[in-house]
Amino acid sequence: MRVAEADILIIPGYKGSPDNHWQTRWERKLSTARRVPQAEWSKPVREDWAGSVAEAIDASTRPVILVAHSLGVAAAIHALEKAEKPVAGAFFVAPPDVENAAIRPKHLMTFGPYPREPLPFPSIVVASRNDVFTSFEAAEDIAGAWGSLFIDAGEAGHINGESGHGPWPEGLLTFGKFMSRLKADGS
Repeated sequence: MRVAEADILIIPGYKGSPDNHWQTRWERKLSTARRVPQAEWSKPVREDWAGSVAEAIDASTRPVILVAHSLGVAAAIHALEKAEKPVAGAFFVAPPDVENAAIRPKHLMTFGPYPREPLPFPSIVVASRNDVFTSFEAAEDIAGAWGSLFIDAGEAGHINGESGHGPWPEGLLTFGKFMSRLKADGS
């Protein structure tokens, strides 16, 4: 599938994605990408965030590709229960451990637990070995439960602007390969 054949939904995490974040850069670069807005970026509420993602999925006119980072992954996963239209694929980056009470901020836990059923569409989970919001093992476990291709990003922090992943060309190449393997009819 080509970018022009899909609705690419950019789903940021806690506090959104600033200008130096790879998601913001991809949103500007990919012609059919659009950000899923949230009413409150710094006070996330699971039902509200998942509802916004579900609305964006249902408003799409082409096959939907989810590109979620951090808490956006949790919002996207919970939105699947609400959305009426199918999703064609998902690119999940740095999913937080929403069940670990030791991880801050505490509101991450309000987005848990993750559903553990296999996803009904192709997906990739990219995780770092030194992400402060999840252990590598927890990310690998949830990717396995979802049936996602799991990609080890090495010691890449939270895979955001602060960890040096503003442009993130490796991520864009991986996303491009992922897109090329999807069928334009959404199957």
